[in-house]
Amino acid sequence: MPWHADYYPAAMKHLPAPVRDKAIEIANALLEEGHDEGKAIRIAIARAKQWAAARRLDGIDAVSIRD
Repeated sequence: MPWHADYYPAAMKHLPAPVRDKAIEIANALLEEGHDEGKAIRIAIARAKQWAAARRLDGIDAVSIRD
């Protein structure tokens, strides 16, 4: 089932909204590629954190997006 801003895995609830939105986008793409949900969630969160750190998004730094 695809996720969206109002319905997403519990593991993403601690992420800042822009990072969570990116993680949702990545996770949905991974699901379409055939990854299982657990793996898609883990990969998506890690990649979304990298994405945010690389862009130094306002209000988001490496400390606020750590596990």
